[in-house]
Amino acid sequence: MPSHALKRPTLLALCACVLVAQSMVAAINLLIPQLSSSSLHPSHSEILWMVDAYVIVFAGLLIPSGALGDRYGRKGALLTGLALFAAGAATSALATDPAVLIAGRGLSGAGAALITPATMSVLMHLAAPEHRPRALASWTLAIGLGGLAGNLLGGLVGQFLSWRALFGAMVPLAALLVLAVAVTTPRTERAARSNPDPLGTLLLTAGLVAVLFGIIEGPAYGWTSPRILGAFAAGALLVVLFTTHALLSHTPLFDPRVFASGPLRAATLGTATGFFGLFSLFYVNSQYLQDIKGYGPALTGVAIAPLTVGMALAQRLAARWAGHPRAVIGSGLALIGLGLLGASTAGAGTPYWTYACWLLVISAGTGFSMPALTYGVVSSLPAHQAGLGSGLGTSAREIGAALGVAVTGTVLAAHPNLPHGMGPALRTVALVVLAATAAVVAGYGNGARSRTVASGPERVLSRSARP
Repeated sequence: MPSHALKRPTLLALCACVLVAQSMVAAINLLIPQLSSSSLHPSHSEILWMVDAYVIVFAGLLIPSGALGDRYGRKGALLTGLALFAAGAATSALATDPAVLIAGRGLSGAGAALITPATMSVLMHLAAPEHRPRALASWTLAIGLGGLAGNLLGGLVGQFLSWRALFGAMVPLAALLVLAVAVTTPRTERAARSNPDPLGTLLLTAGLVAVLFGIIEGPAYGWTSPRILGAFAAGALLVVLFTTHALLSHTPLFDPRVFASGPLRAATLGTATGFFGLFSLFYVNSQYLQDIKGYGPALTGVAIAPLTVGMALAQRLAARWAGHPRAVIGSGLALIGLGLLGASTAGAGTPYWTYACWLLVISAGTGFSMPALTYGVVSSLPAHQAGLGSGLGTSAREIGAALGVAVTGTVLAAHPNLPHGMGPALRTVALVVLAATAAVVAGYGNGARSRTVASGPERVLSRSARP
């Protein structure tokens, strides 16, 4: 299939897939009150797992899922992912006890882990090189819109329907996406040099799951509790074992030495930073609008709509300035930090439109920086490892998002209530974002561009080069 074969129907189908997968990260948050009082009678811990099982499995499997798609077929991985996503949604919709719902969420998360890297990898193979930044900007916008759609859908379901309706609706929607992908998306050439590396996959996946468990559950169990410290220690040990294995193996899942590239490190850090700030906002937004402003769940979902406008407009500008990644990324991440500082001043008496302006600033920063960051990660690896590159980038997103929620929740817990804690929480996150922005800009250097990394016996490290 020629590289210039990307057609609009294919682009729309792929973006719709990733939008739906991402929407289920946020949608359940607005259903927590309904789930808590449902016939399932879940405990506090079970509620946490209903929310977190999807994210932990999703993020933990992203990198090996991307490699599997590269090796055995990206379209097949995408269709399999949609089927798993639908099966998990059906299991959740029919759940009669909390354990079944949690298992369904995990199964859907495994499907999302196959969907997300496969969609980007197909885009990278079908789009001509000069069109890839614009295609990836659309893909990145779909990721952001997925979070917004999840908030809106969760709010509408929470106010007007049963929580089962959210999961039930995903089954026919996934079936429609399967049909759309089957009709519009061609198969791409498989990457014979990509290696699933079973041992490396097991070590890395287990390590990421352990680290994510520690990040997500830290606020609930306490950061110094034996459970959380044990999770971080196990995660660190497993990641070290994976790195050692990959350095010694002739056919690793991926070569850890790719991170010797400054631009790749900067792009990965920048991706995590952007979602760190964005999901911190998502975490407090619904609570602020419902508990402080008194909005209902449906209106809360609608009230976050300004984020859509900012992302859509900013990503168009970002595509035009794709040749200046350092300036685009630095400006975008700085806008996220400044927008969070502005949002931290919101209180009960703040007019909605003032708050909405800060949402626009944050969303503009996200739309401005994320396409260039996404392209920076993927372009640092050879074309035949596009799925793996997508897995790396999306893992950074999900880890950043989990950290944003964890840090925000921890700061909030140190204050007597939301009105007192929201400002300090958002200011803390904003300062972290601005500090990380400086590190990202420094990592890119003056106009540095990353070259891809070869794989196999001829592997070499990425180097920075001036155009």
